Amino acid sequence: MTAVLKRVALGLAMIIVSAAILLYSDLDSRRVSATRGSKGPLKVAVVQQISIPALDEGLVGALAALKERGYVDGGRMILRQYNAQGDTSTGNAIAKEVTSGDFDLIFSLSTVSLQTIANANRFATPPRRHVFALVSDPYAVGVGVSRENHLVHPPYMTGVGSLAPVNDLFHLAKQMLPSLTRVGLVWDPSEANSVVTTKLGRQVCASLGITLVEANAENSTDVSEATASLLSRNVQAIWISPDLIASHGLELIVSKAKGAHIPVFTSLPRNAANGTLFELGADYLNIGHVAGNLAADVLDGRDPATIPVDNIMPVTLQVNRLALANLRERWQLPDSIVQGANVVVDETGRHVKNAPPPAMEAAAKATSPSTAEGTK
Repeated sequence: MTAVLKRVALGLAMIIVSAAILLYSDLDSRRVSATRGSKGPLKVAVVQQISIPALDEGLVGALAALKERGYVDGGRMILRQYNAQGDTSTGNAIAKEVTSGDFDLIFSLSTVSLQTIANANRFATPPRRHVFALVSDPYAVGVGVSRENHLVHPPYMTGVGSLAPVNDLFHLAKQMLPSLTRVGLVWDPSEANSVVTTKLGRQVCASLGITLVEANAENSTDVSEATASLLSRNVQAIWISPDLIASHGLELIVSKAKGAHIPVFTSLPRNAANGTLFELGADYLNIGHVAGNLAADVLDGRDPATIPVDNIMPVTLQVNRLALANLRERWQLPDSIVQGANVVVDETGRHVKNAPPPAMEAAAKATSPSTAEGTK
């Protein structure tokens, strides 16, 4: 009799344990179902690493898309914005807060924010749904997104990549100065986003007979010294890549380059004249709008696991005739380049000539193998 009772007790215990496991494993879906079924507003956290025009414009585009889909702060959603202001420890603290908070969605801007939230989300119970944008190469930054199959990624996370058109940028520079052989770069080696574009820049420059002269800046106070180092090494121009530290110090870099009578060109176009010779890169409002629609899809109930992480790069070109003045070498803006530019700055002002085309979602073509390596 005792043996029978033991077997019954053991069976009941196994049933209880199995039920508990099933209930726990279904916690995420039940939580979402309850949230979606309620009439209360959904809670959304917006996280960005720093305030620079590219990220700010991306956020404007995302919020516009959410508004078009009926998600307005104080209406169908409650929005809380976080900004690490470029501080790594603050960014990590923000990531822990939002992944442990009662948010229905986390929307992040920048590679650094993607990484901090992805890392914190691994320890969240359950992981919070996460949509990211303004990331150069999400396949190469160690967050579990497959370059070969864009549907392979953490099931609670999706977003868009936007790899800068570095090859086109340096070909344009060569058209403007065929004798170009030395270009300077201020960049932060601790930023994965910058590692990706720097490796790509090295490859492109090598193919064009250009030496990429590099100087590291891991915080904003290093930018001045790094720029001075480049100028002392006789560079003919300075490139500002999609690097958060260098982008934040753009005005300082342009000022020092102007004093040395060399131009600056950048992969981060801005909606204001800033003294650079030309800017070739993403239309960040457009990318933000695409990502905002993805966020709205998830808030509407679409499963992030079913959304591929594709590369989106609506390109915009801005040229500045005023930056040609007082250069030590004969840089030129050929008519073919000016005619194809979206924005032209001259002595009469800033002129929007060609509106950039709508962003088109397409499967990202893998970059060369050496670009993908060593950036995890």
